[in-house]
Amino acid sequence: MLYSEKVMDHFRNPRNVGEMEDADGIGEVGNAKCGDIMRMYIKVKDNIITDVKFMTFGCGSAIATSSIATEMIKGKPINEALELSNKAVVEALGGLPAHKIHCSVLAEEAVKAAVKDYYEKHNIDYDKSLYCVGDCPCAHEHDHIEEE
Repeated sequence: MLYSEKVMDHFRNPRNVGEMEDADGIGEVGNAKCGDIMRMYIKVKDNIITDVKFMTFGCGSAIATSSIATEMIKGKPINEALELSNKAVVEALGGLPAHKIHCSVLAEEAVKAAVKDYYEKHNIDYDKSLYCVGDCPCAHEHDHIEEE
């Protein structure tokens, strides 16, 4: 089977899907190669992510990775949410085909983008190197899973 039962479950029954009117942070990321777009909304109280929602336009893997990422950060301190890696997302889903790993990278980046937006809206100082993506000029080393 190409996809794990967990991937199929999160695709068929995505958790925390929808928009959030009063979000404290919103992150939107996309992958031009496949056309997937993820938007992540977070609600934060006392440094804890109390609610999280997502809207994803994309394939089943993109929806499944968005869904499980929301479950993995909900109720967690914001600094723990920042530690969410695409590798952890893939493991939580029981694996993804190599050509779908980029979906888990998008989920990680959407979470980080929402946290960054939260920090900027609330004038909270943060380590900008944590948010480097693509051709970022900073020297931050990325620990993403390489696509094959």
